[in-house]
This record gives sequence, structure tokens and C-alpha cells, in this order.
Amino acid sequence: MHTLSPPYSNAISYLHRGTDPTFRVVPTRITVKCGYGFETASFSQGFGSTRTDWQSACAILSSKVDSQNEDSTTPAAAGENIAAVNGHKSAETDLNLVHVGGEKSLPPKPLTISDLSPAPMHGSQLRVAYQGVPGAYSEAAAGKAYPNGEAIPCDQFEVAFQAVELWIADRAVLPVENSLGGSIHRNYDLLLRHRLHIVGEVQLPVHHCLLALPGVRSEYLTRVISHPQALAQCEHTLTKLGLNVAREAVDDTAGAAEFVASNNLRDTAAIASARAAELYGLEILADGIQDDANNVTRFVMLAREPIIPRTDRPFKTSIVFAHDKGTSVLFKVLSAFAFRNISLTKIESRPHRNHPIRIVDDDKNEGTAKHFEYMFYVDFEASMAEVRAQNALAEVQEFTSFLRVLGSYPMDMTPWSPSASSSRGD
Repeated sequence: MHTLSPPYSNAISYLHRGTDPTFRVVPTRITVKCGYGFETASFSQGFGSTRTDWQSACAILSSKVDSQNEDSTTPAAAGENIAAVNGHKSAETDLNLVHVGGEKSLPPKPLTISDLSPAPMHGSQLRVAYQGVPGAYSEAAAGKAYPNGEAIPCDQFEVAFQAVELWIADRAVLPVENSLGGSIHRNYDLLLRHRLHIVGEVQLPVHHCLLALPGVRSEYLTRVISHPQALAQCEHTLTKLGLNVAREAVDDTAGAAEFVASNNLRDTAAIASARAAELYGLEILADGIQDDANNVTRFVMLAREPIIPRTDRPFKTSIVFAHDKGTSVLFKVLSAFAFRNISLTKIESRPHRNHPIRIVDDDKNEGTAKHFEYMFYVDFEASMAEVRAQNALAEVQEFTSFLRVLGSYPMDMTPWSPSASSSRGD
């Protein structure tokens, strides 16, 4: 876990956080290893022809590094034989390009996290990283957050974080909670580990469809595959449809649709979006199969720099804090917000990765008492530009050993309906 900076007690210190915005990654030459019989070629800055050609060939950004190694001891040990880019370490590997010609497009192959492209110049469209493959709900959320953005799919959540940190992408749009499935704990842990800032949020209704190859009838299906949450969210509807088949979990919904199409599986259906059906040439056997129509996922938009808080529209602020004396100060922290009439929209506890267990000596009895240590994530409805929010955090700082502002950003106030995402991606 990264070393954390001292807490921020006012808006001024919050606004001056972040990395140097003058840093730019401008690779001068990249060697590309092409698949499907293409010869290895070298592209100078700009990647040869046009950005459109590059994007059409390079579909998924993925990581070859061990992204699960969160407890690496030192940067030097973790970054041995690794090239430095803007002060960051990145592995040197080849790019794989897929052939995009022919009658039928082949499934995209992954790029690596070290595949650097120039940051957009002034006026260029934003590059937005998301987790999943084209047709994913995260892609739809990225499109809703940045309608004119250039979507960059990533195979892991951490790759999306790294893409922004290394200037491969300008923003990341990642899910943090679902109205039925609860919090996505992995992303809360990554918010603490990385130094990106929350600059906005977007809420996306989830609209599931049952997809299969053209001509396949539901009575001939033997299994249904999808993301574990999607399977759980459609369990009762699948039973009502008479589909007493095996349920198998995969990494994401759109990936399930891609898997069925690429492997020509005529006995398997996927739960995914209508856009995934369109992208991968599948038919919709059943539309809107989620058990609860009020199924919404909340995404946060991440950037290298924070935005300037304002008071002319509703803002939300996200913080994380801990205390070395355990959870006994939680009531005092919450009272700092209640006293100033600041509404909390979320509170989430996560194990303290560096100190998961606290041992307390017991003077009266033999042995020791063991307590779990937690980090607390809190969202509240106020802008860091408001004096009451600054005073609340100043008081919270008195009771905590660690406090960090993850972001102060506009709330998503756009209306939605359960059918609003039927034509969107998953």
C-alpha cells in the first residue's frame, strides 16, 4: 500500500494536491509485434498512420504485470529491470495487433499496460479507461460520463488506474457500488492504493438480456454464463423461463457474450446487454430478465488532478479515514457531520491492510484481546468549497490518525428509468 500523505483540513490544501500537470508521455518510437502473419514493424510517434487505425486495431488494454502483488516491499524490488516513464515504472513488452480486415472480425487481443501513447493535445478528445470488453456496462457508463470520449477497454480494474497514472488515458470510469449487489470492494481498496482523484459520478441502470447464437432455441440450452452478480440478479427470472440449466460465472457480462460468439457455443447462453448482442452477432432470447427493475450501478470518474469545488450545484465529497485506537471514535466522527446538518450518503468499512488486527493487553484476565482494524470510507453531500464541510473535516481530523479526501465532485442528478439502459452497453 502506498505511503499516505497527511490529512487535509481545508479546501486550499485539497485543491493543491495532485501530480505535476506539465508531465507528458511522448514516446518517440514503439516496436509492435503483429499477429496473424503480419511482419514486425516499428511505428514512429503517432503510430504510423492515424489514431483511428490504431484504435481499430488495438482493442483491449491489459496488464502483464502481477497486479495482485499489492504488498510489494519496495519500489526498487518491484521495478527491477523496468523502464521509467514520467517517474513511473512500466514493463517493456510487445503490442499485439489483430487483423481487422476480412469478412469476419476476430476477437481483439490485449495490449499491455506499458503500451504508451501520447497524451492528447489541447482540444483533443479525452481517452477514458474502463474495465471490460466492448459492450460492457462500464463502457456505457464511460459514454454517459464523457459522450465524446475515446473509450479504452482494460482487462482489470487496476489496469484502468495505471492507465490514467501513466498518461495512457485521461480518465477512468469504474463501478463502486450496485443497488442490489452492494459495494465493489476491490475498487475501494484501489482508491486508497492509488493517487487518483474522484472528479465525478454517474449512475447507470442495468438492463440484462439473455443472448445466444442465431437460431438457437432456449429449450436446447445446457448452461448460462455471465458475471456472478448478473447471474444472481436474474436467478428468479431464469427459473420462470424454465431454464433449469447450469450457471457458470465468468469475469464480465460482455466477455460472456464474446465467449459464446467466438467459440460458436450453441448450447450456451450469456447474460449481457443488448449492445453486446449487436457487437458479437447474438440474438436476444429474452429481454429485461433482471429480477428487480430498480437495478442501478454507480460509477466514479477518476483523474490525475482534482477539480475545483463549487457551490452553485449539488456536490458530493468522498473521504477515507482511520484511527489507531479502533472504531471507538466513529460516533465522534459522525457527529461532526450531524452537528453541521451534512447528510451522509454512504459509509463503508474495509480492513486496514497494514494493521488488520490490533492486540490489546487485558489487565484483569490472562491473555490478550484481539480487535479488527478498519478504514472507513464516507460520502457526504457537501462541497469542499463550503465552510461547513471544511469545519467538519477539521473536527474529524482531531479524532483520526489518518484522513484523506478522495474527491469533491458534482453529484449525478440526471433522471433515469429502468428501461433507460436497454440500448446501452453492459
